[in-house]
Formats: sequence, C-alpha cells, structure tokens
Amino acid sequence: MVKSQRPPSGRTNLASCIVATIFLIFLVIIVLIVYFTVFKPKDPKIYVNSIQLPSFSVGNNSVSFTFSQYVTVNNPNRATFSHYDSTIQLLYSGSQVGFMFIPAGKIESGQTQYMAATFAVQSFPLAQPNQAAAATTIPIPGATTTVAATMTGPVGVTAGFGGGNNVNRVGPTMEIDSRMELAGRIRVLNVFAHHVDAKSECRVTVAGNDGSVLGFHC
Repeated sequence: MVKSQRPPSGRTNLASCIVATIFLIFLVIIVLIVYFTVFKPKDPKIYVNSIQLPSFSVGNNSVSFTFSQYVTVNNPNRATFSHYDSTIQLLYSGSQVGFMFIPAGKIESGQTQYMAATFAVQSFPLAQPNQAAAATTIPIPGATTTVAATMTGPVGVTAGFGGGNNVNRVGPTMEIDSRMELAGRIRVLNVFAHHVDAKSECRVTVAGNDGSVLGFHC
C-alpha cells in the first residue's frame, strides 16, 4: 500500500503568507477609497445672509456703531464639526476697529447652523477724503447687491457712491471689511482628528450719514 506524501510545510506557509498579504493590500485599498470618497474632511462653508449697523453715530471726523452679522454655516462632513478659537474682525482703512470672539460650539454631520453676532465698535477717526480712492459702482455677476470696483488707495470716505437697493442715494460712503473665521476639528470615525477652517471675508459699503448698509460682497 502506497501512502500519499504530504507537501512540505514550508511551501504551505509561504502560500498562506502570500494570500494573507494580498488580502491585506486589498483591504487597505478599500479603506483608502472609502476614506477619500466618503470620510475625507472638508472645510465647512460660511454664507453671509445679512449685515446691519443697528446704531450709528458720526461727528468730529470720527464714527462709532454697532455691527451685526448674520450667517449660516454648513458642515458637509460625515462627522461633527467642533469649532473653537473663532473670531470676527472688522477692518477700516487697513486697521482693526472691531473684534469679537465666537463661543465654541458644534455642528452635526451634514447640518446647517444659523449664527448671529452683534458687538459695539468704539469711536475711530475717519480717513481724509483725499486719501480715499475714487470708487465706481459695478454689478457683480450672480450677486444681488452693487459694490465698489477695485480700490487703488486706502479705503475711506468717498462721495457720490451708492449700492444695493439704494441706487438713488447720493452722498459720502465708507467701506469696512468683515473677516470671520471658525477654526475647529473633524473627528473621522471617532478616531482620526483633522483641523479644518471656515472663513469668510466681506467688503461692506455703508452710508456715511446714517449708517445704512448699501451693499456687501463676500
């Protein structure tokens, strides 16, 4: 009686290692595909809905006002967006005139959250008229407001410029820049934490006599 010979154990172990390696490579490829198509972190989006100056005072070549900005923030990720160290900064003629910290919070996966910020801006001097560049009103494609064309000098008070729904208004105007940033993190699969930022910058045109917002472009 002839007994069957068993294959060498070394050859069997090699084949098993090759099969296991191929399986692991295939698994890693699948995980990477899923990560980059489904779970790859994306920066949240800020959409500015409205900007208002509820109170406004001008005199002695200086101005003070209350600034309000209303936005919606969309989190396109499949994980919660936790934001912290977030701010709104106001600039006039290249200098900061207002600043506010935004309280920390969370926006759930795929959700859009409404946010409002209001703070007082202390009195600051207006730029001299001869320091402001001449501005021209031009329509921005796809926008609902009219804003100033490219400036060639320091932002200041300009004459004869109107915008938005106040196209018949004639008089001095001023322009301020609003910069909003939400800094935070996305934790993918509750394991990997990634830093993300949501930013928005708007140029706001304001009537110099009563603080009406003539238009803004973000």
